[in-house]
Amino acid sequence: MLQELDFLFSPFYQEIQQTPLACLSETVPKALAQRFADYTHGLLPNWLTALTQLPQIPLHKLDLKESVSVGDATSLDSQQRSELKERLQQFHPWRKGPYFIHGVHIDTEWRSDWKWQRIRDHLSPLEARCVLDIGCGSGYHCWRMVGEGAKLVVGIDPSQLFMMQFAAIKHFLGPKPVHFLPIGIEYLPPTLKCFDTVFSMGIFYHRKSPFEHLAQLKSLLREQGELVLETLVIDGDENTVLVPDERYACMPNVWFIPSTLALEKWLLRAGFKNVKCVDVNQTSLEEQRTTDWMQYQSLRDFLASNDRNKTIEGYPAPKRATFIASA
Repeated sequence: MLQELDFLFSPFYQEIQQTPLACLSETVPKALAQRFADYTHGLLPNWLTALTQLPQIPLHKLDLKESVSVGDATSLDSQQRSELKERLQQFHPWRKGPYFIHGVHIDTEWRSDWKWQRIRDHLSPLEARCVLDIGCGSGYHCWRMVGEGAKLVVGIDPSQLFMMQFAAIKHFLGPKPVHFLPIGIEYLPPTLKCFDTVFSMGIFYHRKSPFEHLAQLKSLLREQGELVLETLVIDGDENTVLVPDERYACMPNVWFIPSTLALEKWLLRAGFKNVKCVDVNQTSLEEQRTTDWMQYQSLRDFLASNDRNKTIEGYPAPKRATFIASA
């Protein structure tokens, strides 16, 4: 199966030659082989078939600055647009977005554009930067990073569904300096130190060891590179950390949720400098919800029915903060 997917990765190997990432052309193939040997999704052949059946449509009206959008409602007639929607629905569930593909609105579970809008003005300019997005989902924010002028964007996420969703979007958006690798951070060389900016959004609370993850992030950044870390937080002082029991908001793999002050302290202890919390936002039912493109349970089902400020387990409802720091 991995050989059948080589067309997804060969452009990445070609692009990183003569760059500080060139070493990945040796390590990534081994990592992919290991990952697919460990786990291959049973629906992967179906998704690959669906990908090859996507129509070829001339590229026009591309916008990556204010959205992820290609074409418009005039690109296709109603029947063609209905067929395109049906083909894209084969990659259900769509969790991160939204995308606008030739008049088809992929209305994802998350309004990831809202998160990007909240943090964009706080970032160092991405123009000409080499960027890594860890836990990138289907790659929505990767496209927005290209829209901000990034020279090269690498998104990593172990989900093979997200890989195929990214490939489906790239099919319509055409060749751009953005690539998806279906691996986790543990598959990257431990002392790469070559990315100008590293994003870790929605990942931190899933890691068992917070300081190990911070050390991994720092090892991927060049000197004075920028870290953008977004994670769940709770209210409290610098010593406040919530360690949920078995689940938090129905998620089984949430290990800890610190206060913003605690996480600032952790970042400094891990060797980061110029640590700033630039945004704190409680997730709303409008930002994360069930849609036709993600028909399973969502945030409304994970909160207490009699108090939307608490999870179904009784913990404080999800609140997310974004931190920016330099290596």
